[in-house]
Amino acid sequence: MIEATPSRTALATSLMRAVHSRRDPSPLIDDLWGDRLVSKIECDRFRERGLSRMDADARAAALRQPASLLDDFFLASPAYPGVVLRSRYAEDALKAATKRGTRQYVLIGAGFDSFALRRPPFSEDLEIFEIDHPATQALKIARIRECGITLPPSVHFIAADLASETLAAVLARSTFRSHEPAFFSWLGVTVYLTREANMATLRAVATSSAPGSELVFSYVDQIEFAEGGRRAPDHPTAQAVARLGEPYVSGFDPGEIANDLKRAGLELVEDLDGDKMAERYGRTGANQLRPSATMHIALARHP
Repeated sequence: MIEATPSRTALATSLMRAVHSRRDPSPLIDDLWGDRLVSKIECDRFRERGLSRMDADARAAALRQPASLLDDFFLASPAYPGVVLRSRYAEDALKAATKRGTRQYVLIGAGFDSFALRRPPFSEDLEIFEIDHPATQALKIARIRECGITLPPSVHFIAADLASETLAAVLARSTFRSHEPAFFSWLGVTVYLTREANMATLRAVATSSAPGSELVFSYVDQIEFAEGGRRAPDHPTAQAVARLGEPYVSGFDPGEIANDLKRAGLELVEDLDGDKMAERYGRTGANQLRPSATMHIALARHP
């Protein structure tokens, strides 16, 4: 991302979750916070982006129904199904971890995630640690305050640039208890980092946490970076995100993900591609969720 600029993708995914909660006939998540946290100025920018991608006829039709323009823009995004499904998967895994006694939740690259605001019943005893780039986190904190919300002491914001500081060092600046199991989520981030940075973060999760800790993370099959793939530099989608200052950088090989995790000190528990995610969580109706087969969500454990 561009230094000193909040992540546009963090804002977009927050709005996608809100759109899903309002518009899907059988929503998998209940998260309307994007409608409150993302400012009108930012929403207007996304509307302009949507309009700029339309031909003259489509633009005229969209402007006749301005109230639904932004929702329709996000519902049509290739990223939308994966954003919703990875959020549901991570929260299911976190809930299971709390039943086993986990009392710490670390969000790496938290963005505009709303878990600390929603606080479902199973999370009452959780200490929540949100780690994110200073620019994105500062905007989020400002928007929370503008909404008149005061968070409890169990929610901790830790501003950090993980490109220049290790996860272990970041957690050491907080009240995180490295001798106790924790649950980590790392969603929508790996595709924007180099392989070296991704492996370093995986190793840091292992070395910073107690045995029994778990990590849910999303990744894309590295085949997408091959010539003609959607993440290849010359693909229109890749060019669009690059213009936002958040270019696609790397993926993982699903056939090697277990070995990658083992080298980092973790073990693979489960790896679902887009087809398997749709099979587990698929819903029929107007907004049927069918992510790309190359989109993955994985669960790893510190043995």
